Amino acid sequence: MKKFAHIIGIILLLIGNTYAQQEKGIVGANNWLNNWTEFNPNQVDYGEATQILAGKISQDTKLYKKHVYLLMGSVFVTDNATLTIEPGTVIIGDYASKASLTITKGAKIIADGLETDPIVFTSNRGVKRSGDWGGLIILGDAPSNKFGNGSVASYHSELNAADYVYTNFGGTDLKSNSGVLRYVRIEYAGKRIRGVGNFNGLLLAGVGNKTTFENVMVSFSAGDSFEVWGGDVNLTNMVSYNSNNNDYGFNFGTQSQLVNSLAIRSPYISSSSGSRCLQIRSYDKKEEVDFSKKGTSVIAKNLTFINTSENLENDIKMGLVKEAVYIGANTSLDMDRSVISGFNPAVILEDDININIDNLEKIKFSDMYFNNCNGNIFVENNSNNEDLENWYGNRAFFNVYSKGRNSETFIDIKNSKRPDFRLRINKIAATNVDSD
Repeated sequence: MKKFAHIIGIILLLIGNTYAQQEKGIVGANNWLNNWTEFNPNQVDYGEATQILAGKISQDTKLYKKHVYLLMGSVFVTDNATLTIEPGTVIIGDYASKASLTITKGAKIIADGLETDPIVFTSNRGVKRSGDWGGLIILGDAPSNKFGNGSVASYHSELNAADYVYTNFGGTDLKSNSGVLRYVRIEYAGKRIRGVGNFNGLLLAGVGNKTTFENVMVSFSAGDSFEVWGGDVNLTNMVSYNSNNNDYGFNFGTQSQLVNSLAIRSPYISSSSGSRCLQIRSYDKKEEVDFSKKGTSVIAKNLTFINTSENLENDIKMGLVKEAVYIGANTSLDMDRSVISGFNPAVILEDDININIDNLEKIKFSDMYFNNCNGNIFVENNSNNEDLENWYGNRAFFNVYSKGRNSETFIDIKNSKRPDFRLRINKIAATNVDSD
């Protein structure tokens, strides 16, 4: 073990001395959360529905701000049609019919809201709760690592046989375009389907890199907030707030970027099995994927992952707080200039990952700010993380380890419509830490 530590120390010193300490977490001169986000959606009156969306949308259709739309059952945009949604439009998901909206392969959604007039998907219940309705699914023609094409049919238990074609995703076009999601909020999604699990707030399957995702907020989702299967996706300015399950999930060979984004977790909302801010996997079952294809690869920059425990030590003892990041085998992650605060521990690597140079070069953490975590980086089911501490704690990576309260250092969300960044993360003065 000491020999291994000595070798990696030499390598790191050779490659790392040219880098300088970078800013941490969310960056920017202005608070990009202003105006379009909503952290207390249960207190918002969105009005009564005046129009109904149901069945299939097979020709170009536009939704207007002057109406409030009730989404009923499994709604599919099909036949290469484009659904355009005007800024400020509200779409309410029906609880009783397990409403969901699916943009099928070849179709498009143009939901291009404004900072001062976002598009909102929410629940139709008087007292809204996580999992009130399904969610938004976008299916594209970009590849995954599955054998053949994938399907989301399991989310739609009452489909006619002829409609199953609308649940397929995947192909060969990395540059396919499924439209635009910009300044959009998705609230109270994640309906549970018996025998399957939960819908996700936003599920992207086989989506190509010509599709635009900017300034999207998913709050109070009973499933994952953002789930990406295959494809080539760039996500910028995402917000996940009080999700029951994972905030950001990447799987099935996706090649994705997640930039300048936020996850705020509550220990009292997470599922009993534990939920993560970021989960990266290449498969759920080995037999369902083709290992000759690319595994999942994620580039993550300027992220802020916050756990809002008021008594972290007690919440850890009660099993309410888990790791922030989980990395599965046959994946790669390059995480840079990001904050992880208040987790147990910060990062877990799946126990199928061998700790060697090849694998560690595929899992990078640099210019990180690990704050108030119960340990930093571990292999699953192994409490001895000496090799990992020696590797990632080396000064070449400029990772910082700190102990401080979120309310003082990062973010204050109490009694506020939106988080307060008065003590901005990008102004934190950090010093390099030598782990010797």
